[in-house]
Amino acid sequence: MKPPGFLERLGVSKHSKFSDLLKNRINLKEIPFTDRGSRLLIFRIDDRLTIRLAERWYKREAQLSAYRKRVPLVDEWAFIDEASRPLKFSIDTYPDRIEINTSAGSFTLVFVDTETLLLKLPTGHCGISFRANLDIGQVDRRGGVLRVTGDIRRNIAYTTNARILANTMEAAGPQDQRVRLLLDAPPGSALLINVTPRLGFNRYIISPEIALKNAAERWQNWFAAVPPVLEKFQSQYYFAWWVMCAGLISTRFFTTREAMTPSKQYYVGVWHWDALFHALAYRHSNPHLAQDQLRLLLDHQLENGMIPDAVHDEGVVTHLALPVDADVTKPPLLAWAAWKIYEQDHDLEFLNEIYQPIVRWNAWWFGQNDRDANGLCEYGHPFSSGLDDSPLWDEGMPVESPDLNSYLCIQLDTLANIAEAIGETADARRWKKQAGLIAKKMVETLWDEQAGLFWATHNGQPIRVRTPFNLFPLITGRMPARINRRLVKHLTNPQEFWPRFPVPTVALDDPKFNPIQMWRGPTWVNVNYLLIEGLQKAGYADIARELRRRTLDMISLQPDIYEYYHPETGANPPNAAAIFGWSSAIFIDLALAESNEENSASEK
Repeated sequence: MKPPGFLERLGVSKHSKFSDLLKNRINLKEIPFTDRGSRLLIFRIDDRLTIRLAERWYKREAQLSAYRKRVPLVDEWAFIDEASRPLKFSIDTYPDRIEINTSAGSFTLVFVDTETLLLKLPTGHCGISFRANLDIGQVDRRGGVLRVTGDIRRNIAYTTNARILANTMEAAGPQDQRVRLLLDAPPGSALLINVTPRLGFNRYIISPEIALKNAAERWQNWFAAVPPVLEKFQSQYYFAWWVMCAGLISTRFFTTREAMTPSKQYYVGVWHWDALFHALAYRHSNPHLAQDQLRLLLDHQLENGMIPDAVHDEGVVTHLALPVDADVTKPPLLAWAAWKIYEQDHDLEFLNEIYQPIVRWNAWWFGQNDRDANGLCEYGHPFSSGLDDSPLWDEGMPVESPDLNSYLCIQLDTLANIAEAIGETADARRWKKQAGLIAKKMVETLWDEQAGLFWATHNGQPIRVRTPFNLFPLITGRMPARINRRLVKHLTNPQEFWPRFPVPTVALDDPKFNPIQMWRGPTWVNVNYLLIEGLQKAGYADIARELRRRTLDMISLQPDIYEYYHPETGANPPNAAAIFGWSSAIFIDLALAESNEENSASEK
């Protein structure tokens, strides 16, 4: 229980207006208006809106990321006057609504449910027009219905309770229809837009005031459930929580649980290790939602114990032909994430539920991936590392890497904790012993005393590119003090891994350093998070604290939260995804840690 006055010292009122705090953070350019569970993304282009779908259509498009280039389902959505002339408008955005101000009056857009938008209309004459990328349609007395034929069903119904002055629909191309709707709107009028894969439509118009009230309450309840932080973090903290809600997609086919996407417009689906980091945030406000991020992965565990790389509506990703032909998964940190959830909610039933699947997952790693039988595992596909384009893979696969074996060491130690908690004491002793053997084997096989680094190897030869993953045995908490000192010296060297915003994914002075190319130089905050934890385990609390603060400063620099950052400027590189999930989740976790530490210090 927080001490009296805790909220007030943090500068948070019990009645904080979260909506006002986030006013206009949703810019409708890189950051869409969306809602929890919805696949609808609202963007603005000049004086028009668009509706894009956060959906993969792999069976139709045969490409996992084709949705990024797919034309909007609804395009050129304009607000028009009674002569059908487009109106210029200004916009104010909030988590729960968009307010659109025109010379014809103010429109307000709000989600009624995950598939339905309600547009509150200004009193008097007004109208809208849009182009729908669907191939058939028909108007009716309350609006109209549009459908797309073929193997992907996406249907639209638009419905109004205003008096219709004109309602036309005409083909604008072989697969798109142009709609024009002119209205005479008495007070309380609305237009409902339902976008659905279903045969039936939602055409029931509720009171706009009720729709607005419901949306405001949904978001208020979401924000009110999160723990407070220091005032200096609040703006980015509540935006991060907006990302963690807005990025959720509802269940559908293979997406068996409500799930957080890495980025709702860039990565539609659930990626294995992203889900683990997302759970770090949810455990602070909704432990069941945190647990479900792990359950969804385990729902698709293979017979041999392997857990897929990714899950999307139409299937799972377990094997890729490029850049090499191999099975693909993600780093083994599931037990680590499960234990962090347990530390928050103390739910033993959850540990009992997931224990055996994690044991099978661990067995898969050691049974399928120790190709040279030396007690250490290798990556068979570069994407299994999560470090897709890292120079660690430039010399070919498989690669025996210190990061992978550090993860396995942590997984075994955490499995021991779980086994102890659920009464499997013999298992606990076995997992602890195996963790110790892996740590010992890494020192014997991968440690270079002269360089003071652990090298990844390919075909038994060191891969001499310096990355923070050469330092990752530090995160196990099992390295000798003399080795930790050498690793920390590299980490805190300003010429290597300690620029203004550490930790770059290739050393600054390495020939392969590129600060804007994904895993070849930019700073990724999940790497920082693991190193912060490792520094704390190894007794370097002050350096851990400094890395935490620099990470928080970096993420706070900009109004959005990105996939990765330039290590020297903190800018987002051109291809870094916006509204990024695990960066948001880690910001939340680190901001809470910093706030709680500062609060504790002030009480002494």
